[in-house]
Amino acid sequence: MAAARVLVVGLDPATLKDWDPEPVQAAIARGRARFAEHGVEADYCLVDLAADPEGALAEALSRGGHECVVIGGGIRGHEPALQIFERMINLVRQHAPDAAIAFNTSPEDCLDAALRWLRP
Repeated sequence: MAAARVLVVGLDPATLKDWDPEPVQAAIARGRARFAEHGVEADYCLVDLAADPEGALAEALSRGGHECVVIGGGIRGHEPALQIFERMINLVRQHAPDAAIAFNTSPEDCLDAALRWLRP
């Protein structure tokens, strides 16, 4: 049986102004490590809201084979990103209609969010 494949979509902390991205980058690294520890393949799509976040997501989804797409709280909970969040949900539906959509609570619990939806 092939390993499950997950796409994690979130804000690229290095692109946000006026704050230190290092703690979030460290949390993302810990979250990535958890996927590896559990034998789940995880692709990350960290987007810059000032660039083309929808294009970046469409490109990541075009690689195919994701059983689950985890959308991070920075996109979901950041009011200026609400319309981008809506467009992202619809891009997932369009490009990966069979993939489950999950939501994390932190960069470290992306695996937990995905495991709620991955087939045993």
